[in-house]
Amino acid sequence: MIVAEDHNKAKEMQELEKQWHSIVQSLHSNSNVVAFMNSRVGRYLDDHPFVALSLLVFLAVSAIPVAFFLIFVVVTAIMACIGVIVMEVVVIVLGGITLLCVLCGLGALSLGVSGILSICYVAVSTLVNYWCASRGQIRKQEVNVSLSQKSPPVSDRSANNDADILF
Repeated sequence: MIVAEDHNKAKEMQELEKQWHSIVQSLHSNSNVVAFMNSRVGRYLDDHPFVALSLLVFLAVSAIPVAFFLIFVVVTAIMACIGVIVMEVVVIVLGGITLLCVLCGLGALSLGVSGILSICYVAVSTLVNYWCASRGQIRKQEVNVSLSQKSPPVSDRSANNDADILF
């Protein structure tokens, strides 16, 4: 049994080796990789494998903090946008409520002022009408009194009528 398991593991290792070689072969046949390996940096890294390995380890290890930083930047930007939108909504709602309160106060004030002005108008017009009416009655009384004092006797009226005819 142990021999069968070792034989299975050996076959699996050979399969993994074949897959690895196919991956490496596809990388070496990629035109971008070929162009990089023909550049000065690619040739330097090919001549200095320790530097290439150090650079590869650094890039692999630094990928996680860079990814966290980029996630932090994106989340912060999204939260800032949401915060601005929320703040705008809060400011608009508070402004709308304030405007509604001011308009209700102005409405109540205008009702009060128009009520007071209506009362003043009625009072002043009543006083003016009463004053005009009382002056008119006083004048009528004065006219009646003056007419009764100036009216000639009945006999004089006929004489007065004759005099009117002559002239």
